[in-house]
Amino acid sequence: MLNHIVIMGRLTRDPEIRYTQSQIPVASFTVAVDRDFGAKDGGEKQTDFINCVAWRSTADFVSKYFHKGSMAVVSGRLQIRQYQDREGNNRTAAEVVADNIYFGESKRDSSNSGSYNSGSYAQPTYQQPSYGYDNAPKSAAPTGGFAEIDDGDGELPF
Repeated sequence: MLNHIVIMGRLTRDPEIRYTQSQIPVASFTVAVDRDFGAKDGGEKQTDFINCVAWRSTADFVSKYFHKGSMAVVSGRLQIRQYQDREGNNRTAAEVVADNIYFGESKRDSSNSGSYNSGSYAQPTYQQPSYGYDNAPKSAAPTGGFAEIDDGDGELPF
C-alpha cells in the first residue's frame, strides 16, 4: 500500500511552531495549492488550502526558512484523524504530515515577491570549465549554459 503526497504552493501564514511535553518541535502551516483545471476550461481558477504538519528537524527547518507567501514543495503522507472539539462534537481533519519540504523558488525570485526579509545575495557567476584537453575550449563563451567542444579528429581521449 502506498500513501505518498506531493504538493506545491504558497504558505498562507507563517508556520506556527510548538513543542510537545518531551520538547519535540512540531510546526503547523497551510499551503494554498491551485488546481490544474478550471482556468483552461474557461472557468474560475480554484485553490485548495491544505493543512500540513512537520515534526522534529523538518519543523525547525520550515519555521526558520519559510514565511507567509513562500513557495514550498511538501512531500509526505496524507493523514486523516478524528478528534473532539471544545463543544464535544466529533470532527475529522485531513492533513499532510511532511517528511520533506523543499524551496519552490529561488531566493532571488522570492525576494521580488516581497514575502521575505532577506539580505542581499550576490548572483552566482558562470565560469567556463577547464577540461584539461588540448582540443577543448578553455575560454569560449557559453551558449545557453553549454560550450561547444571541438572533437578534433573524432578520437575519444579515453
